[in-house]
Amino acid sequence: MPTAGAGGTTSQPGAAPWPDAKWQRPSPRLLAVRKVQLAATAVPALVIAAALGTFAGGVVAAAGGVVIVTAATAVTYIFLSRRLGAWGYAERDDDLMVRRGVMFQRLSVIPYGRMQYIDVTAGPVERSFGLATVRMYTAAAASDARIPGLTADEAARLRDNLASLGEAQATGL
Repeated sequence: MPTAGAGGTTSQPGAAPWPDAKWQRPSPRLLAVRKVQLAATAVPALVIAAALGTFAGGVVAAAGGVVIVTAATAVTYIFLSRRLGAWGYAERDDDLMVRRGVMFQRLSVIPYGRMQYIDVTAGPVERSFGLATVRMYTAAAASDARIPGLTADEAARLRDNLASLGEAQATGL
């Protein structure tokens, strides 16, 4: 959210411009999932950088490649931590709000009556940590509202709650 004047919104991730909204966050275990995924790409990249450096120019080139990959991994890790801290969702009476983004903040407000279906997914790494992602679909093709890193129980509860609220509000149209 952009910075505004007195009484307006703030640019801090996690700041709620709606006083009645009770923002919930994904599980802290989501950071552990992202660490595993980052390591799964960083370790092979380190090995490839060292091997290519050794074959192309010797030890100095290998060390340079390893330093570059290590620095990129460190920057990515810092960005992941901030990015995951910016995710949040709030269930209100008539809609669901989902926020995300550090540099470019995005807030999606999805009326319950506009939801067509709710999808709960979990890849193998997410499942091993007991997490899932809830994705909401509406008639608008551009809607991309998803909430990653929910515990399996919270994802099921949210899916069921959103489905029942969506049905109740769609019948009132």
